[in-house]
Amino acid sequence: MTTQDERTRDEPAPGHHRPPGADDRTVEAVGKLTEALETVERARGHLYSFHQLTGSADLALGEAVDLLAEAGHHEIADRLRTELVGRNILPGRWTFQVVEEYDDGYYTEFRAAERDTRERLVGGRRHLFEAEMKEDRRTHGAPGHEARPDQT
Repeated sequence: MTTQDERTRDEPAPGHHRPPGADDRTVEAVGKLTEALETVERARGHLYSFHQLTGSADLALGEAVDLLAEAGHHEIADRLRTELVGRNILPGRWTFQVVEEYDDGYYTEFRAAERDTRERLVGGRRHLFEAEMKEDRRTHGAPGHEARPDQT
């Protein structure tokens, strides 16, 4: 026979329960907003990759220029050094400046809006839509289908 404690443990953690008054459409909408933020997070990671790759390319370019000069190709080395080494990727900007503007503007505003929406509509609960999806899809009581980590 299953005890009350065992039944309670076979439920999502309290932070993954729908708060009173949150309807299906609201939970779905907040979930979609969070999904959008997750995509922004991925885009931010790609932006940091772009930043690091561009910086690495500029350093390798500098090494290539030095090697060309050492090999006696001064005209080509001087042209590359003047036109490309340390060049802005956008008017007045290196990649670190683009990253900073993205972080301080769009990214910060998006995160704040998502957090505020969750606070106002679902009591700040994160991944509520996914938590409910997990409950619908898992096989209760089966190994590997526990509701939360403290059941393993």
